[in-house]
Amino acid sequence: MTTYIWHGKRREKEKLPNNIYSRRPKYLSNFARSSANSQGQTAQFSKSLTIIEFEKDLERNLLDLRFELLSLTYKPIPLVTFVLRDPKTRVISKSDFRDRVVHHALINIIGSAFQKSFIYDSCANQIGKGTTFALKRFEAFSRKVTNNGRFHAFCLKADIRKYFEEVNRDILIKIIKGKVSDNNVLWLIRQILNNAPARSGGERQKGMPIGNYTSQFFANVYLSKLDYFVKHRLRAKYYVRYVDDFIILDMSKRRLDMLKEQIDSFLKSELRLILHPQKSRIIPLSRGIDFVGFRNFNRFKLLRKRNIRGMRRKIDLYRKGLMDFTSLKESYQGWQAYARWGNTHNLRNRIKMKIIDTLWDRI
Repeated sequence: MTTYIWHGKRREKEKLPNNIYSRRPKYLSNFARSSANSQGQTAQFSKSLTIIEFEKDLERNLLDLRFELLSLTYKPIPLVTFVLRDPKTRVISKSDFRDRVVHHALINIIGSAFQKSFIYDSCANQIGKGTTFALKRFEAFSRKVTNNGRFHAFCLKADIRKYFEEVNRDILIKIIKGKVSDNNVLWLIRQILNNAPARSGGERQKGMPIGNYTSQFFANVYLSKLDYFVKHRLRAKYYVRYVDDFIILDMSKRRLDMLKEQIDSFLKSELRLILHPQKSRIIPLSRGIDFVGFRNFNRFKLLRKRNIRGMRRKIDLYRKGLMDFTSLKESYQGWQAYARWGNTHNLRNRIKMKIIDTLWDRI
């Protein structure tokens, strides 16, 4: 069974389903390990019950998955949904482990076809294109547009309102069909997308669950149309997007006002999305721009206050016995590695001393 993937005007055959539906389940086995490892990043010293149960009879479970995929009887297990407040309130949906194996297998096979078409400054959920990459690109563009701080410039800082909740699945499938034409693969993608909690009124044609690996990937796929519109139609030179947050830099505030109106119109007509009215505004670069966790100025970066509060809150949880030391250590190591990208030397020392004092109090 062969699928077609489109590369511009050229159609090339790619053996995608042969990998997903291979005679031996070695590909699914690889992604079972990959999914277990990604789960382990948040719980390094313990495995969830579903992973343990799946690995007890790994070969049988993988063969069952393969049969369901081949016979088009695969049906994802309903998501487990919970509310996370850190500090924003978000509804997070968690897929069953066997479904995450399928997610990793699918994206590993089709992912490269889409990633080749992403613009260079599309960030997040790509190897080497995380928050630090976005910060570096913002810094480079800031220097260029201001000629190393010699001129004043402005930033259109924009956010898409309720992005994951408002993604139109029919439009997403239409975009995906531009790269993937195999009906079985498209059927699998629909099965994954439709496994989402019903919205108010029972509406199921919108939204992707926050927390799914596939949702993170398809979030970039969906907004790739916006990227091309901004870069090639509007010819915005200094543009960076991180998931549903994006910035455009320019010396002219009037031009940014025009770009904002055109982008808002494009989102409404083409993608059925709208800009967040409060979070989408034009700001002088000299005031500092909140982007990917830092407040970015021309010559320095400060960590967002809520990021600092989050780390202090975890230290307090440990002090009260509500968090174990291993979890605190992992949180601190991740926080410190990220905070180092800003001008945070004194702040990092204060946080480190607060942890040491808390450890002495617990002894």
